[in-house]
Amino acid sequence: MSDKPDDIAKLPFEAAMEELEKIVSQLELGKVSLEDSIKFYERGEQLKSHCEKLLRNAEMRIEKITLGRDGRPKGSEPLDVE
Repeated sequence: MSDKPDDIAKLPFEAAMEELEKIVSQLELGKVSLEDSIKFYERGEQLKSHCEKLLRNAEMRIEKITLGRDGRPKGSEPLDVE
């Protein structure tokens, strides 16, 4: 685990999620000091925010294919993310 928040911005989604899962596991075990728990928690929050940002960006890029009356694709429109 790196202590630099700016390195998180460089992580791909999968790597950020993997690190976040490791942090959660460590915290759930309860075998880390209070100070380390706070550091893990802060890092986890940063990773969570980064993953959410990457997901929002991916959702904005996804398009839904629209079909004509004959059932054939006629174009696309932005996906509703609501």
